[in-house]
Amino acid sequence: MTDKPQSIHGQFFNVPNQLTTARLVLSCVVFVLIPFHYYWSAMLVFLVAASTDWVDGYWARRYGQVTKLGRVFDPFVDKFIICGAFILLVAEPGSGIQAWMAVLVVGREMLVTSLRSFIEQSGGDFSAQMAGKLKMVFQCIAVVASLLVLTFTPHDPPAWLSVALIVAVWLAMLSTVYSGIGYVLAAAKHFR
Repeated sequence: MTDKPQSIHGQFFNVPNQLTTARLVLSCVVFVLIPFHYYWSAMLVFLVAASTDWVDGYWARRYGQVTKLGRVFDPFVDKFIICGAFILLVAEPGSGIQAWMAVLVVGREMLVTSLRSFIEQSGGDFSAQMAGKLKMVFQCIAVVASLLVLTFTPHDPPAWLSVALIVAVWLAMLSTVYSGIGYVLAAAKHFR
């Protein structure tokens, strides 16, 4: 009888999964702040939320707290915050994020999630690749740059910041496509 509660406790109430839960809650806060034009606050909360992604992964590996729940929950929350931020920024004039970019980000995440689910159900390993991790970094930089540009509304941001936003957004798009192709090729190899 005591093993089951400990198992549930170990699966959910460990530090990495609690950090992921905090990131989920902070994501919702970001999603409330953006439509109300609290861009500076949204950017700060987003930065805190994004930083917990690195911390929870490090902690789980360092202290042997990798769980089945965490392997599903962590990437879900990553996709939730990135897809949600891109979708909400499309609605903000001057954000630098266009609708097709949000569609690309969401489509890539749906494709990779579907492939991961199928391959892991058949016993294969579909762990995150370095290209996927870099993609997440570039997407986060694009969101932060976009929110920073929006803090200047209704005034024009400095020219360097506008250029930085363009570079960040295009790096995010290119890495989204590149990492998506990498996962498709890995899946094709598994199917063969």
